Amino acid sequence: MKEVTKEVYLKWYEDMLLWRKFEDKLAALYIQQKVRGFLHLYNGQEAVLAGALHAMDLTKDKMITAYRNHVQPIGMGVDPRRVMAELLGKVTGTSKGMGGSMHIFSKEHRFYGGHGIVGGQIPVGAGLAFADKYFETGGVTMTYFGDGAARQGSLHEAFNMAMLWKLPVVFIVENNGYAMGTSVERTANHTDIWKLGLGYEMPCGPVDGMNPVKVAEAMTEAIDRARRGDGPTFLEMKTYRYRGHSMSDAQLYRSKDEVEEYKKIDPITQVLDLIKDQKYATDEEIEIIDKRVKDLVQECVDFAEESEYPPVQQLYDVVYEQENYPFIPHKL
Repeated sequence: MKEVTKEVYLKWYEDMLLWRKFEDKLAALYIQQKVRGFLHLYNGQEAVLAGALHAMDLTKDKMITAYRNHVQPIGMGVDPRRVMAELLGKVTGTSKGMGGSMHIFSKEHRFYGGHGIVGGQIPVGAGLAFADKYFETGGVTMTYFGDGAARQGSLHEAFNMAMLWKLPVVFIVENNGYAMGTSVERTANHTDIWKLGLGYEMPCGPVDGMNPVKVAEAMTEAIDRARRGDGPTFLEMKTYRYRGHSMSDAQLYRSKDEVEEYKKIDPITQVLDLIKDQKYATDEEIEIIDKRVKDLVQECVDFAEESEYPPVQQLYDVVYEQENYPFIPHKL
């Protein structure tokens, strides 16, 4: 694994803080009805992304996930201002304001969504990996899904084909304890989701998803295996979300005490404590990072709010192009 240096810890802290504050601002904008539709926040799960990015090669590796998908593209290199604009439905967004919260996408940065169909991204992730193997790109696809999606039949079909063809894919279930408001204990007679991989003789195992170092270690091993041509791995990231399934979730299925217990192992706090213990940064330097993050989040909001909504004509420009029907030219 690439060494976890002082610089890595400082980057993890700044990145995870940005993701957290970015989504905290989204929650506020949602209440103001500036973000419409559904809004699923990632608060608490940031270590899963931070650790994975440390192990990935962003020049060729891909990522695909479900609808809790705002911060992943930022980590992959997408301009956070464009992500914010997409969430506000503006034309400067990643999909020109037409994707919204659940469908952030960037082919340029190899982030392939953002999928609203539960589990729908699992076979698509395997397909992306198939393309990498077919064209010999050397890339690996990180395919993320939640504990609820682990009960979908498409998972088993994708696992079977991925093992049969030794596809360069890492399947990651982000087990935050609840599929919407239903606990893992109520969705199946087993709670160790990673054991689903055993039926396909796929390397698999649990990972502490609140610790970016543990995530990086597991992801490095899985990515190296895939890149060697030895096929997929299935990892269960044991994590937690501090907010509800979506902003409309009243969270009646869990207690406030439960949430507070998990906040004691907050990934951002863990990293910050280590930075302070190892004297990687002074209090003044940490304050500078905090201010930089705060300013960037505000810059994203300003950019999004000052941007225009898409023109009505855009509805026609993105449908299709047909040679024998020239009356509605395809412009995008």
